[in-house]
Amino acid sequence: MTKSVDDLARGDQGPNDQDPVHLEEQAFGDNPLEVRDTDHYTQEYVGGFVDKWDDLIDWKARYESEGTFFIDQLRARGVKTVLDAATGTGFHSVRLLEEGFETVSADGSPQMLAKAFSNGLEYGGHILRVVNADWRWLNRDVHGEYDAIICLGNSFTHLFSERDRRKTLAEFYAMLKHDGVLIIDQRNYDSILDTGFSSKHTYYYAGEDVSAEPDHIDDGLARFKYTFPDKSEFFLNMYPLRKDYMRRLMREVGFQRIDTYGDFQETYGDTEPDFFIHVAEKTYRTEDEFLDMYSNAVHTARDYYNSEDADNFYYHVWGGNDIHVGLYQTPQEDIAAASERTVQRMASKVDIDANTTILDLGAGYGGAARYLARTYGCKVTCLNLSEVENQRNREISRAEGLDHLIEVADGSFEDIPYQDNAFDIVWSQDSFLHSGDRTRVMEEISRVLKPKGSVLFTDPMAADSADKSALGPILDRLHLDSLGSPGFYRKELARLGLQNVEFEDLSEYLPLHYGRVLEVLESRENELADFIGEEYRTRMKTGLRNWVQGGNGGNLAWGIIHAKA
Repeated sequence: MTKSVDDLARGDQGPNDQDPVHLEEQAFGDNPLEVRDTDHYTQEYVGGFVDKWDDLIDWKARYESEGTFFIDQLRARGVKTVLDAATGTGFHSVRLLEEGFETVSADGSPQMLAKAFSNGLEYGGHILRVVNADWRWLNRDVHGEYDAIICLGNSFTHLFSERDRRKTLAEFYAMLKHDGVLIIDQRNYDSILDTGFSSKHTYYYAGEDVSAEPDHIDDGLARFKYTFPDKSEFFLNMYPLRKDYMRRLMREVGFQRIDTYGDFQETYGDTEPDFFIHVAEKTYRTEDEFLDMYSNAVHTARDYYNSEDADNFYYHVWGGNDIHVGLYQTPQEDIAAASERTVQRMASKVDIDANTTILDLGAGYGGAARYLARTYGCKVTCLNLSEVENQRNREISRAEGLDHLIEVADGSFEDIPYQDNAFDIVWSQDSFLHSGDRTRVMEEISRVLKPKGSVLFTDPMAADSADKSALGPILDRLHLDSLGSPGFYRKELARLGLQNVEFEDLSEYLPLHYGRVLEVLESRENELADFIGEEYRTRMKTGLRNWVQGGNGGNLAWGIIHAKA
């Protein structure tokens, strides 16, 4: 009798639990740590390991943990045809078939495909359309175009060379229809490499009495050991993909919008996810359509700053001109005066004259742009995602007679809508924290910066020695997963070839500034109640206190970062 995958949710055991164990042995040679070859995975998935794979996956636990995440992603895009490029033992292929998707099941391991075919018959009586295929020659081995390609189960990490990874992504891109979607998952190797291995075993590899733990980790190899109840052990050698590196590869092959989820959640704040899931859309959008392809993090920030409460708060409390952290001469100094002093301090670090072109990213109401244009006669381009703030910027600049020097554009600094080598200075104040992909932001800055140009910005950051758990309230309040840090920005700017990276540490001003804003908000609350909602004011006060506490506790950093191309 066949079973439905839905039976799993009711407690039935996974498929083929009593299959006999095959006795083939894995072959890694005399030094397993030297095995860093893409083609070796076919020797790793030997029969005995494949027969036990479903014990590791635990179909029932996997069904319950991922819910309808993948189904919802596909249906939201009108997907009908799917290529399961890493079929494994068939869990997702069977699930997709039962949900009505036309599915082709491909894998590079014949042993895995044989098991998947058997599982398809076991669950639902499905005859899987299986194809033994090498991703690097996918268009040769598999025919047709697909609405979606899924590559799940941490499978992409079997590709060890940069060339193989790029070739595979190009093959995936080519096999997708013009509006297709690619979904790839991976372990959170960032966490494993940076802080060590831990796993909740909640979403992936949830089999009881089965362990999957690293045997060796370095920047070029993640060797995992899989131990089963009968004490048998198997190993997989994989490449430890970092999240932002993977996102960059997908962008460079042509995917424009990429959303990354942590354990099926859009934001994952103070808890490190076990897995990342990248959802990449092939749909090509022109510059005029960029608003529709903002990342989730940017959409969240845009919606927030466009709200009436936020606009009124920043305009009436924060000053409505400069909405960034100020440099205070006294704790009770006016916010506007302290904020302008930050602009002056930053401008003193670079040479500016009437011929200088400046791009201000996350320009807010344009206070810095007007100061620069008024003081030096230079041209400033303001790129900002809030249409409400941009309209105020245009109106104020026009009223001050500076609109001929200031251009205001709607847009995101994750996709800067300007040509390469366009600006002498790229400037930003306290905006990059709102990005879900700061590596991408740094790459975009490097791209539009002229040779010998300067990058100059501030950003509320995590201290390099920060206790991540202490940042939870701040991240949750902003719907963010992380903050940048001085070390992160130094590393990324250096990687992109920028030189003389300097960080003027002014961290003591961060809690001072947020404390000052809190004082003004509380002292004027009766007046502000007429045009700023109570819920917003309450949440803002909580958020400001979190910033003050984080700064005073040494977990936050702030200052001026300056680098030269």
